[in-house]
Amino acid sequence: MTFHRLRALLALLFAVSLTAAACGGSDDSGSATDEGEAETATEDTTADSGEDSADAGDQNSDAGDAAAVDGDPVAGGTLVIGSTQVPRHLNGAVQSGYATAVPGTQLNAGLLLYDEEWNPQPYLAESWEVADDGLSVTVKIVENAVFHDGEPITSEDVAFSILTAQAHHPFKTMFAPVTTVDTPDDYTAVINLSQPHPAILLAMSPALLPIIPEHIFNDGQDLPTHPRNSEDFVGSGPFQLVEYNPESIIRMERFDDFFIEGRPYLDEIIIEIYPDPSPAVLGLENGTVHLSSAPGPADLIRMQDNPDLIVTSDGHEAIGQITWLEFNLADPVLGIQEVRQAIAYALDREFMVDALDLGLTNPTKTGITPFSPFYDGDVEGYDLDLDKARQLLTDAGFAEGDIELTIDYIPGFPQGTAYAEYAVQALEEIGIAVSLNPSPDFPTWAERVASGEFQMTTNNVWNWGDPVIGVHRTYLSSNRVGAIWTNNTGYENAEVDALLDKAGQTFDEAERKDLYAQFQEIVANEVPIYFVSNPPFWQVYQPSVQNPPLNIWGQMSPMHEVWLSE
Repeated sequence: MTFHRLRALLALLFAVSLTAAACGGSDDSGSATDEGEAETATEDTTADSGEDSADAGDQNSDAGDAAAVDGDPVAGGTLVIGSTQVPRHLNGAVQSGYATAVPGTQLNAGLLLYDEEWNPQPYLAESWEVADDGLSVTVKIVENAVFHDGEPITSEDVAFSILTAQAHHPFKTMFAPVTTVDTPDDYTAVINLSQPHPAILLAMSPALLPIIPEHIFNDGQDLPTHPRNSEDFVGSGPFQLVEYNPESIIRMERFDDFFIEGRPYLDEIIIEIYPDPSPAVLGLENGTVHLSSAPGPADLIRMQDNPDLIVTSDGHEAIGQITWLEFNLADPVLGIQEVRQAIAYALDREFMVDALDLGLTNPTKTGITPFSPFYDGDVEGYDLDLDKARQLLTDAGFAEGDIELTIDYIPGFPQGTAYAEYAVQALEEIGIAVSLNPSPDFPTWAERVASGEFQMTTNNVWNWGDPVIGVHRTYLSSNRVGAIWTNNTGYENAEVDALLDKAGQTFDEAERKDLYAQFQEIVANEVPIYFVSNPPFWQVYQPSVQNPPLNIWGQMSPMHEVWLSE
């Protein structure tokens, strides 16, 4: 009996195993070991439902109605967040990822906030203006803002933060066009650009550009390893750090001199960090945890039926996570386009989404999230076709049994593990023998992939709001820098480089759509990556949580407006 004839049985067994796991523990859905947890300071490290997302969308709770409470905001109280995210440190100017950004955006203010409609809103910047030629942005910051040690926040701190992020943040394209930052007075910063940069305002979000104190960090020490990234942390945000153990707890108290009067509402935010999601799930169900994200599929399905909890995929739209299978193009076999196409035709994306992910993710054909206005769903998707797969291998000169490959995957990432195990059996049907190559821990996996010591690997990579920030890095031939979440496949195409360069310099949305459509078509044809799913970023919270983080950055945004109704 072939593997594909066993699909229904496997789906049933998989669902039963998840249900059993829910009784004694919980599988994480993947975000704990994707870019959120694992990005390093030396490099780079979910969106809402897309056009193919009826199943996932239908499972959302009505977060808006459930969260509505009569009456004015109430000050005070402690918000408890359950998390599996272990941060390396708290300085988001030199470190990307969810683990740093959730506490980091409470501790450090950014220049701009974004609402649910992707519109920029004032924050530390009270006004901003992009020049007509797109070659400068003038930012005016509020005049009453101070760091947690009482020192004033000035334009010099803004300039220092931008240049620090440019030099050390893993997303190199984010501030690459910045040439200089002028500071004509204490509250004005003029950001000069070498070319128009359509993602520049989004890059001013707190998760991507925290404003850090120059008087603390400009002391000659290495910024990515600076001791004040974690110890005696001085920030600019609504909460200040009082306790930090990255393995167990992050405790933050209200900063009374925050520049927005009457904010934050909460007295305290506690992030409780667990080795697996089970304690967070239990805490949500017994009321000791107010807010958490991305529980395992079985827990998520169960909690959707709990009238005392709110389950939603609203929020985090800017993350845009894509789960995929990527190929090392330097490999003599995988460097052949027909082989990669054959592998793509042998895999069944619909089965992976419907059975392995229990219908909780959305299928995707490209590296741009279906939520994005730049997504092109008309490209070749490689629907299951075993005959075509076998013919492609024959055309490439391979007989059955000629090809032996290995597939790596991230430890602790159940979705990627399931995809890898499925690929082993699916590719056997076209005569390709695949063996699993699990890594003992994340650093080992990251080093193998970054150094090119792999053939295939499952991965989860985020769009980060704009393709300039989160997509270009995977395909630019200039971004093969030997670090995880860069161009780890070794993909190189001069036409793609030119298309991305042009798309990263125009503010015209129609032109950008056309350029990104051409880019997606080329990548779909050459298949350096087989794209599988766009997992929504699920959140679960208590009804007492008012103004929950449902904007485009979700929990990677300041919670100064959050309050508790009881």
